[in-house]
Amino acid sequence: MTNLSFGARYWRKYWPLTLLSYVSSLIAIVSDLCLPLLTAAMLDYAVCYDPAHFKAPSGLFAFLFTGKYGDFGTLELFFSCAGVFAVILLVRLIFIYVKNVSFQNVGFCMESRWRDETYKKLLDLDGSALSQFNTGELMTVMNRDIVQSKEMYSRSFISFFDSVTVMIVTSLFLSSISPWLLLIPLAIASPLIVTLVRYVKVMRGIFTDMRRAYSDINLTVQENIRGVRLVRAFANEKYEEKKFERDNYAVRDLMFRLDDTAAKYNLFFNSYMQLAYAATIIVCVFLVLDGSLLIGALTAAGAYVMKIMNHITQISQNISNMQRQLVSLGRLRHFLETESGIKEYPEALRVSVRPHIRFENVSLTLGDKQVLKNISLDIPYGKRVGIMGGTGSGKSALLKCLSRVYDVTAGKITIDGKDIRDYSLSALRDEYAYVFQDVFLFSHTVDSNIAFYDPEAPVEDVKEAAETARAARFIEKLPDGYDTIVGERGLGLSGGQKQRLSVARALMKNAPVLILDDASSALDMVTEKKLLAAVKEKTPERTLLIAAHRVSSVADCDEIVYLQDGEIIERGSVEELAAENGRFAAVYRRQSADGSLDDSSYGKEAD
Repeated sequence: MTNLSFGARYWRKYWPLTLLSYVSSLIAIVSDLCLPLLTAAMLDYAVCYDPAHFKAPSGLFAFLFTGKYGDFGTLELFFSCAGVFAVILLVRLIFIYVKNVSFQNVGFCMESRWRDETYKKLLDLDGSALSQFNTGELMTVMNRDIVQSKEMYSRSFISFFDSVTVMIVTSLFLSSISPWLLLIPLAIASPLIVTLVRYVKVMRGIFTDMRRAYSDINLTVQENIRGVRLVRAFANEKYEEKKFERDNYAVRDLMFRLDDTAAKYNLFFNSYMQLAYAATIIVCVFLVLDGSLLIGALTAAGAYVMKIMNHITQISQNISNMQRQLVSLGRLRHFLETESGIKEYPEALRVSVRPHIRFENVSLTLGDKQVLKNISLDIPYGKRVGIMGGTGSGKSALLKCLSRVYDVTAGKITIDGKDIRDYSLSALRDEYAYVFQDVFLFSHTVDSNIAFYDPEAPVEDVKEAAETARAARFIEKLPDGYDTIVGERGLGLSGGQKQRLSVARALMKNAPVLILDDASSALDMVTEKKLLAAVKEKTPERTLLIAAHRVSSVADCDEIVYLQDGEIIERGSVEELAAENGRFAAVYRRQSADGSLDDSSYGKEAD
């Protein structure tokens, strides 16, 4: 499928409006092209009538000069012609309005549909598929590329249609005045087409570079918005300013190159147009002196040749714009046709409300790295499992496999004996409530962030979840309490406060399995212990999976597994593992020695 046929799939969905805009455009064009003929007839037979050089009226408006609407050279005939002129002009204006409204509506519908589909695609793609696109690229696709693609189908195509129609109809009218006049645009067409082909090639390359430059500048801005605190912390503003200036100047230089190229080629196009006009006047003067043409016909012929040349130039501009639009359409198509690596089976099973989870010799390879190796783990409903290990040991990857953020490359994960790939993604992911270490909060109120899963949840439930997550005290001290707007990504809150809001949000989901992925790393030991105790009390029967670096986080778990390089090297209760002379025991002794397991070594609970 070509890029054009890809876009045409969407365009055809609005064919009634599209047809209306093209029919309206055709009527408006024919009406507009009738005016020079009528003006010529008015000059020859009403304003500048000369019986000595009389030539019988013919053509489209011959009916006006039968004597029924006034004699030659009279005001009555002039006003009759002027009335017809006004009617034609009114028809033209009405259909131009209909055309503009209809093709703009087609454009708005296509743009809205594309925005909707790109956003859904963004949510649908898994991590590995999204990694093909950086943030700047995604923002460019979802904004600039959609607008450019829409402009091609709603504006450039109808403009191209207008130009071709004008050239065909004008040529017919011009030939009715004198076939000799068609030789002028035909003679100039060959060098004009050669110039146009070269122009298209040059502009396509420039627009490809410009799109890449805009993606780069979008990425730089996005990264600095997200990392503004890091930039300030390292006093690195000058470096980031220079990086932005580099990207900004790259866009500027491409704009200079674009304008310079357009100006050079437009010089050629304007020269061809002026040459055609001058040649038309010369030919028409000879035809008038020869008696083959009247003065009015000369003015009409000049107007028609100029229309042909103007629309040849307009076609060149449209083709130039379409190079930019085709580049954007190609990137939009590439994004929308990108397939997620996580496939959903059509025969989806229903998930149990008391899921029994099993890892059966699970391995996971991401790129060239094997992240998990032969993981076997039995988690009946209600079991509490702690997962420990150093950085990069595979803790987070193991938990993400449960909801198919990653699909395992060997072995399988089952729920109640059925492979999780046999369940629908939505049903499967409804089983889990995740709390991640890297907390994301939306730029909205505190209560809307907590009630993210169920925006219609009662306020009492929101407050109860906040109380369980040990967040109620600091929320009540915020300027507007639960109605306080938190900044993008939780800007303005501490790491511990954001983590507690995230725990409250997970509790509101009320899922059978609660997953805490290093979710208390920013909390002190007292707060962490009280939070985990409250969570366990709130969800006494539910499965709880805790990935952590601190022994205190997993001390009350039924089973603890210790990962190293993606493998389970130790498993057991905290007492059993502490008694062994293994990796867990070393961590346990180290954290016991520095007071990490002693609550008394910490101050009172933070708000």
